[in-house]
Amino acid sequence: MSHPEPSDQRIPVTVLTGFLGAGKTTPLNHVLTAEHGQKIAVIVNEFGEVGIDNQLVVGADEEIFEMNNGRICCTVRGDLIRILGELMDAKRGLSGRKADFDRVLIETTGLADPAPVAQTFFVDEEMASFYRLDAIVTVVDAKHAGQHLDEGHEAQEQVAFADVLLLNKTDLVPEEELHQLEGRLHSMNPAAKIYRTQQSRIDIGRILGIHAFDLEKKLEIEPGFLEEEDHEHDDEVTSIVLQEDRPLDLKKLEQFLSVWLSEHGADTFRYKGVLQIKGVDKRVVFQGIHMLFDSMADREWKPDEPKRSEFVVIGRGLDEAWFKEQFAGCVAG
Repeated sequence: MSHPEPSDQRIPVTVLTGFLGAGKTTPLNHVLTAEHGQKIAVIVNEFGEVGIDNQLVVGADEEIFEMNNGRICCTVRGDLIRILGELMDAKRGLSGRKADFDRVLIETTGLADPAPVAQTFFVDEEMASFYRLDAIVTVVDAKHAGQHLDEGHEAQEQVAFADVLLLNKTDLVPEEELHQLEGRLHSMNPAAKIYRTQQSRIDIGRILGIHAFDLEKKLEIEPGFLEEEDHEHDDEVTSIVLQEDRPLDLKKLEQFLSVWLSEHGADTFRYKGVLQIKGVDKRVVFQGIHMLFDSMADREWKPDEPKRSEFVVIGRGLDEAWFKEQFAGCVAG
């Protein structure tokens, strides 16, 4: 994935996912009908509690690309790339179909793991040269979230991959319950922004064009939030926040990464961080999905900015003590 510059002309892509029944169609309709002056190409799949079609997506001039095979997942990734390729050719005027659009919104089924969709923009060079992944937005049904999280791997993974969590139907849940749910979501994914919504109404500026996948963005992790209370739920999906004020040794870090991804890569969903590397004047930013990752030096540390490595790892069944020991072992001698 190439480094996004201010002049980056690539088409931003937002992935919209969420629990079954959480209310994904509402923000999709809102995005398509709001007066934002942008032309949005929408890729939707017809599997789920509601089949999205041109009748349901009201007043949309945008062309709707239906997935012809239920779930957007590993087995359908080729289909997704085909559709993105057709859109790309249509935008460039290289096909019989002409399409003018400013951004792409991919709506996935309530059962889909968003990782394969996101990975498309890591592994396919042509896709990465034309599109840039902007954010993964997950809609959470506040009323039934506890049950979904207790029962399903899919719900926990959708929380794990999110850059933004829309906590929907908050009018149906008492404040105390909402606070507990926010704590649980934050403990699973402390790097995601959480917005409370009713009927999935949200300022589209909070979900579109937010550059959540731009590597130079400073993480906004608040590990102190996790210490407010003990969480009763033993979720399989958890997060580990690693922090270090001393410079890190690049070779030690590469060795740690090699062992980590070979032994725990499949169970690591999202990870991102800002690192202080010995001998490097700039911050090194780093993030990945499963075993695909990207890192680069982005800018010099600001004079008033603490030079601190800060890193969050989100995955299933992670051994926090092992990660902290290994990370500490990367400190430069």
